[in-house]
Amino acid sequence: MSPLVTTYLEMRSPEQLRPKRADARFRVREQKEPNWVFNRDLYFAVGEQWQWIDKRPWTDEQWKEYAAAPELRTFAAYYNNALAGYYELRNDTEGGVEIAYFGLLPEFTGRGLGGALLTSAIEEAWSRRRGIAPKRVWVHTCNRDHPQALANYQARGMVVYKVEEGKNI
Repeated sequence: MSPLVTTYLEMRSPEQLRPKRADARFRVREQKEPNWVFNRDLYFAVGEQWQWIDKRPWTDEQWKEYAAAPELRTFAAYYNNALAGYYELRNDTEGGVEIAYFGLLPEFTGRGLGGALLTSAIEEAWSRRRGIAPKRVWVHTCNRDHPQALANYQARGMVVYKVEEGKNI
């Protein structure tokens, strides 16, 4: 068994972003109204292959409360008008924005869309909400995630600020 390694990355300025663009068939749209079923279903559909387990036991009520939280924004990615993935941005209590969940559906991995999806997430995270610019954008990934996840975050300009080694998995 290998130990769980969690890597935390951040960006302190929007100028750090090194964007990657997809072709015109790739679009990202914010889910303007909370839709807990969307958040739940994408969490499972994207996270299953990466062993996301933290929200697996949640009840419908917990999902409803989560999706309706004012600090959460959810975005859907489409490729050729087909749902391809999603990300969630969460305002933290210290003036930052966390990329809380991020990923592509299995049938869209390996197509070079991850960089464009992450570019969208970072650009949206830096956008001013209620007139306030965030102090930083941050994310964490682990060795259970897609093998290119860490490289994608770094290629977009994010910098490692902490690494934690946990129990064996």
